[in-house]
Amino acid sequence: MIEIVLRFARLCAPLVLLAMLPARALAGSCPEDCSDPAPAQVNIYSQTTAGHLSPATAGALPRVYVPNRSSNSVSVIDTLTLKEVGRFSVGSKPQHVVPSWDLKTLWVANNGTGKNGSLTPIDPMTGKPGLQIAVDDPYNMYFMPDGSAAIIVDEAMQQLDFRDPHTMALKSSLPTPTCPGINHADFSSDGSYAIFTCEYGVGGLAKIDLKNQKVLGHLDLSRMGMPQDIRLSPDGKVFYVADMMNDGVFLIDGDNFKEIGFIPAGIGTHGFVVSRDAKRLYVSNRGSHKMEQGKAKGPGSVTVIDFATRAVVAQWPIPGGGSPDMGNVSADGRQLWLSGRFDREAYMIDTTSGAVTKIRVGAEPHGLTVWPQPGRYSQGHTGNMR
Repeated sequence: MIEIVLRFARLCAPLVLLAMLPARALAGSCPEDCSDPAPAQVNIYSQTTAGHLSPATAGALPRVYVPNRSSNSVSVIDTLTLKEVGRFSVGSKPQHVVPSWDLKTLWVANNGTGKNGSLTPIDPMTGKPGLQIAVDDPYNMYFMPDGSAAIIVDEAMQQLDFRDPHTMALKSSLPTPTCPGINHADFSSDGSYAIFTCEYGVGGLAKIDLKNQKVLGHLDLSRMGMPQDIRLSPDGKVFYVADMMNDGVFLIDGDNFKEIGFIPAGIGTHGFVVSRDAKRLYVSNRGSHKMEQGKAKGPGSVTVIDFATRAVVAQWPIPGGGSPDMGNVSADGRQLWLSGRFDREAYMIDTTSGAVTKIRVGAEPHGLTVWPQPGRYSQGHTGNMR
C-alpha cells in the first residue's frame, strides 16, 4: 500500500509543480527558441519594383519625356524603338518633367527667369501637352507625402511654395534664407520631414518639418561644394547626397542630421536613380564642374553603388564622351535613361551590361522622366516613387 502511494506521488509531483507556476510563465514558455522575433526588414521602395504598376497608369504610352532647357521644348522618345517620335514647345527654360502625386499628369517645370515661370501639363495617355499655368520660378517640384500639396522649389526666391496639387493655386510659402540655391529633395520614410540640398553659397542641406512647414536646421558638409540630387536608402536610414564639386556622394544620417561618410564617384557627380529592385544606386557624373555651357563629349560616366555594402560595384563611362545628368529607369528596370546635358542627346543604358545607346534631342536636356513607372504615388522630381 505504501509503495502504491509513493508511486502515485512521484507521478503527480510534476503536475502539481506545473499547476503552481504563474499563467504568464506558461504563456511565455518557448522550449525551442526564446529569442525575440527579428524586426521586419524595411524597404521604402517595396512598391516600386517591376510588376507594381498602379491602375492609374494603365493605358499610358511607354515614353521618355526630355525637357530641353535651351530649346524651350520637350522631346518624346518611344522606349521600344529608341527614337524621338515627337517634340513640342513649352515655357521658358524647362528643367524637369515631374509625375504628379496621383500619377495622372506629368508636369513640365519651366522655371524661366523668375516671375515668368510656368508649369505645362502632359497627358501620359496621349503624350500631348495641355495649357500652361503661370507659376513663379518652378525650378523643381515635389509633393507632400499624403498628396495634399505640390511643393514648388522656388530657387531664385529661396523659398518653398506649397500649392494645390491640381490647380497649382498658392496655399502658403516657406522662406529658406539659410539655403541659397535650394534645389533637390527627398523625404524621410515616415514622411515627417524632408531634406533639401543647397546648391550655392558654401553648399549644405536644409531639414524641413513638413507638418508645421518650418526649417528645422541647416547642415554644412565637411567639404565645401555644390550638393545636387539626394535620395534615401531603401532601409530609410541614410540620405545619399550627390556633390558636383567634390565628385562623390555624402552619406547623411537624416534623423540626427549629421554627416557619416563619403563615397568617391566620378567627375561632376550630379544625379541619382534607384534600381528597380532597390539594390543599387545609379549615380550620374556629368564629367564637368560647370553648371551651364560645359564642353560636349566630356569624361561623363555612371557609377553603380551597392546599397547593402555602400561600395562601388561598377563604373560605366559614356563611349565617346558625354554628360549624363538626371533621369530614371524603365518599368522593368532594364533600361536606365539619362539626359546628356551638354551633348544634345539622351542615353539609354542597359542596366545589365552598361552598354549605351544615344538618341539626339534638343539643346541642353535636363531632368527627363520615363513613363510609366511602378509605385503607389510620386513624391516628385523625375519620379521619386514610393
